[in-house]
Amino acid sequence: MIMKREKLWNSNYIKIWIVNFLIHFSFMLIVPLLPLYLSETFSASKDTIGLVLTGYAIMALTVRPFSGFIVDNFPRKTVLIICTALFFSIFTGYLVAGSLAAFAIFRTLHGAPFGAVTVATSTVAIDVVPSSRRSESIGYYGLSNNLAMALGPAIAVLLLEAFSGNYKALFWVSLATSFIGMLLVLSIRMPEKDFIPEKKVFSLDRCFLIKGWREAIGIACFAFSFSVITTYVAIYGKEKLGITGGTGLFFGLCAIGLILSRLTGARTLRKGKVSHNASMGMSVSLFGYLLFAALQNPIGYYGAALIIGLGNGHMYPAFQTMFVNLAENSQRGTANSSILTSWDAGAGLGVLIGGIFAEYWGYQSAFWIAWIINAIGVVFYFLSIRPHFEAHKLR
Repeated sequence: MIMKREKLWNSNYIKIWIVNFLIHFSFMLIVPLLPLYLSETFSASKDTIGLVLTGYAIMALTVRPFSGFIVDNFPRKTVLIICTALFFSIFTGYLVAGSLAAFAIFRTLHGAPFGAVTVATSTVAIDVVPSSRRSESIGYYGLSNNLAMALGPAIAVLLLEAFSGNYKALFWVSLATSFIGMLLVLSIRMPEKDFIPEKKVFSLDRCFLIKGWREAIGIACFAFSFSVITTYVAIYGKEKLGITGGTGLFFGLCAIGLILSRLTGARTLRKGKVSHNASMGMSVSLFGYLLFAALQNPIGYYGAALIIGLGNGHMYPAFQTMFVNLAENSQRGTANSSILTSWDAGAGLGVLIGGIFAEYWGYQSAFWIAWIINAIGVVFYFLSIRPHFEAHKLR
């Protein structure tokens, strides 16, 4: 007798999927062009740009460990509503900031609700699907991020052209998009069991999954590399390659790679091939970073985007599944906050260190550092992360 699979795409999963898309779309609409905005509007140098943008990652990094504890011990829908409301409201700061210092303050503050809301949405997405489809749901859920990555930068370029380079048009669209996401959260229905907090004394393992420290180091290395490329790709393309309108195409190709690999990777994750997906994804991404650093031409620029997307689309869902599979069911929020915290730490260092290298030794030095750190993460995975996960996974 053939057993019918439980439904994955239920109404609540679809709603949280859309909410995550809207949040990341409003985020990706401005992120790739912020270096250009700071440079053109405030005449900021490369290392100053890196410092200003790092504040966002530092704030998200500070908030996310506590977000896991809060999500696991308080009503998740209430937490999600508060986080989306704060995320939406801080976009107004970008519209009124009249100096680099003011912009830096608002940008740094924005990291707090973003750090919390991404933990809440990813945890809710796991809660509202059947346990038999959990690993698969992680892969499909990430498609919302990838579509946002594809559409955000492309639409941003079109808006800038339509409004004669007025960056405030981007801030208004981000404000409106995040507001729609906040309204949609109100209609999501959560299982009642998730409103019962675990009666456990607060401790470090409620903020960070100690068992996953190896996986955390690995994902931080990969985030470092990705943030260096994505933060400086627009200004690098404009200043060094003469590519003025190619940012949208770069992120579009990267997103196509992410989407294709997530669609195929979700099926293999369902079969339990977590380590296989991670291994394949990291190897492909490593080649993509090498291509971007080695070839200073449009082939390296656009070719690397597709290859990095293909690799990361396999790698990230596999690592998220690792964190979830190492955690108890009562630590889903902690598991999700742990991988996001690790990503923030690596991304923040990437933006900061990448900016310093770009300022004093040129963009290529920053891209080579990105490849080296990525390679270190790959080696560490095969030597330590993979054997540890296979020995200690709970599911």
